[in-house]
Amino acid sequence: MKKALLAATVVASALVASLVAAPLASATGRDRHDRSAVPFTEATVTAGADGSFTLRWKARGTDRVEIEANGKVVAKGGSQGTAVVKGLPAADRQWFDFEPGRGQGLRLADRLIKLDGTANFRDAGGYRTSTGQWVRMGEIYRSDALDKLTEDDLAKLRRLRVRTVFDLRTEDERTKAADKVPTGATYVVADVFAGSGSFQTMPRTPDEAVKAMVDAERAMVSGAGGKKAYTQVFDGIDRDRDRGRSVLFHCTAGKDRTGWAGAALLTALGVPRETVEADYLASNDYRKAANDAILSHLPAQQAAVYKPLLDVRPEYLNAGYDEVEATYGSFDRYLKDGLGIDARELKELKKDLLVG
Repeated sequence: MKKALLAATVVASALVASLVAAPLASATGRDRHDRSAVPFTEATVTAGADGSFTLRWKARGTDRVEIEANGKVVAKGGSQGTAVVKGLPAADRQWFDFEPGRGQGLRLADRLIKLDGTANFRDAGGYRTSTGQWVRMGEIYRSDALDKLTEDDLAKLRRLRVRTVFDLRTEDERTKAADKVPTGATYVVADVFAGSGSFQTMPRTPDEAVKAMVDAERAMVSGAGGKKAYTQVFDGIDRDRDRGRSVLFHCTAGKDRTGWAGAALLTALGVPRETVEADYLASNDYRKAANDAILSHLPAQQAAVYKPLLDVRPEYLNAGYDEVEATYGSFDRYLKDGLGIDARELKELKKDLLVG
């Protein structure tokens, strides 16, 4: 069954994912050495199905935190706390300003962007680095397929300043489910598997399915198509940040090719590996309803083969990092030799995308 495993994820992209809490950006053992001006070691915004927002935070060196939305204080507390905010007016995205008594504040929103035509469209930012800085939100987005976006979805993306869309899918996927992009946005084909031969036959057993996913992750790192595609994405992030525009990269399910793009970006910015993995694995939660719907319509034996294809698993992501080590020796060498990002460019990327 040629390319069946990619076709399976196309079906999933139109279904609604469950809302989940974003993984926390946690403090690490190195935190006591950081010099960041941002005192928050944890901070998250989680939207509820009832329109409420749950805010959680931990901050050091201050005994007072106020949180504003739409210019008004909606929550306050000490160095750590939890608050549930209700009754805010409808908005494309509800932003919250976390203001500590001492130090630099954070501007955060729920990571998931609610669209009618996607299940896994989310912000790539909002995470803490190992030096105590934070990745800005509202700059880089990641998603599943865009072929089912509505006019309201496209209007929202225009208001979110999405001006460049990188399509990481194969030619076959692009032909069968062509992207819809916001008016005025630049559409860029960045085919990760171009010329790789990945996903040409359907696995026959769960073990074969797992191996296919691991092999695909390695191809994303060392394959010619992967190196070219992710170079395009990083170049686009650098270019559009200079213009005050937002970048979106996506594949079919927003979990594998998109997952490595997100992992590579966060790793380059200095986000701890455990946080990167939590972000990667969050696709299992955002896509749970869609994946369950696919599996429920398959015979048990076939569902057992498909499940590893629909999942994201630590071993898949680890295969990417292992390939980096085997091929380049270190992540910095991967950035330089694989993606053409030297120390100066990496410094500029961090300057543009980090707070603190």
